[in-house]
Amino acid sequence: MRVPGAVVTLDYTDLSRLDLIVLGLLPDEALPPADTYVDEEGTPVAIRDTDGRIVSKRPMPWERPQDVRAGGARPVVIPPPEQMPSGELPLDAVVLMPVGGARLDDARRPRWVQSWTDAANKSGAVVVRVPMDAREAATRASELAAAYTGGTIVEVPTVAQPVGAGRVVFFTGLSGSGKSTVARAVVERLASSRSITLLDGDVVRTHLSKGLGFSAADRDINIRRIGWVAAEVAKHGGLAVCAPIAPYDATRKWVRETVEASGGPGSFVLVWISTPLEVCEQRDVKGLYAKARRGEIKGFTGIDDPYEAPQDAELVIDTSQVSLDDAVDQVLARLQG
Repeated sequence: MRVPGAVVTLDYTDLSRLDLIVLGLLPDEALPPADTYVDEEGTPVAIRDTDGRIVSKRPMPWERPQDVRAGGARPVVIPPPEQMPSGELPLDAVVLMPVGGARLDDARRPRWVQSWTDAANKSGAVVVRVPMDAREAATRASELAAAYTGGTIVEVPTVAQPVGAGRVVFFTGLSGSGKSTVARAVVERLASSRSITLLDGDVVRTHLSKGLGFSAADRDINIRRIGWVAAEVAKHGGLAVCAPIAPYDATRKWVRETVEASGGPGSFVLVWISTPLEVCEQRDVKGLYAKARRGEIKGFTGIDDPYEAPQDAELVIDTSQVSLDDAVDQVLARLQG
């Protein structure tokens, strides 16, 4: 429906939906009513005409279904998400390549697309780019096949897409648990063999998160900043080692999702340094626990602010029970596994 004067901003997912509408794969009602649609920078990308139809104002690198159908019914291959071809594709097949709805900084997507493109070129198949996310394409496979060729969907042998070279080791635990000590020891052990970025909680607060306090909101922002930087490191093949307290489960899960969006499943390793509170208080190198007990510090994790113990940690290490060398060995073994 057209709403004169109304402007709607479209994110990257909405832009893929716009392309599907223009190609006739979604109804015009798939976008909210408006007169003009703009991207996140305010550039007009589509309008609704007087009949309520959406008209795109940007070039699309997609082939129209009717143009592909003109070649006759041919076998259809729809690449499944996070799977790489391990066998030959059918001769003269049409590979409907889902390349829409992806994050612009998703480093795994180009490798996935290239593997299927190479397989298609090797077998003489034709690649047709489809403005749709791979998971959505899998659920709408029969509809896509009917729209583009009318041919039969053919499944080809695949293998899981391997994890990229980039990894993130994310230590979490109470103040004084030993997470920074273990993290630094891991970095020292690996420093001669690869590029490593250490994002220690105290150092990050001095630079990346300078000015943030210790409220729940500020802690959340701090951990998300660490997670974003770590994801960037992983995206480019590096190893990031992080050692914040990170007391909240939801924020840790956000970091995992952000890292794995760039590095793929398995690129994020959560290490919970589970040293008990009483041991951390006994250590109290910075005197923070004593101040918190006296009420001089408010919202201190473990005293008057909660630490949500992770249930999804790949490793759990209690530094009151294992030596530093043993702790490092466990982390390195997990990275090599």
